[in-house]
Amino acid sequence: MKIVNRGFITVRPKQAFVDWANIQDEEFQIDINAEPTVYLIEEDFFEVDPIIESNFKKIFMCELEAVTDDEEEYPEIKMDVFLTWFELEVGSTVIDLQEDQLSAE
Repeated sequence: MKIVNRGFITVRPKQAFVDWANIQDEEFQIDINAEPTVYLIEEDFFEVDPIIESNFKKIFMCELEAVTDDEEEYPEIKMDVFLTWFELEVGSTVIDLQEDQLSAE
């Protein structure tokens, strides 16, 4: 077991995102119970709001690009839209239970 020097933001879709995503691609159908995405962030932070503010655009774009690469279909990339479309959880402890080395692309 190793403690990884990262915190995390877990992003779960809310109904607004699900509705938008399901309109974009009839074959790409998700629901409110879709698995979350975990984004690793800096380990040491003191307040949640600044961490979300500094990362929400990258996260929002990643979530949108997972559905379609047609940017004309994207909503306006604003914090209030992001918070309407996703449920967030922020934490500072990441523990790697695997024995093999982490890899990154």
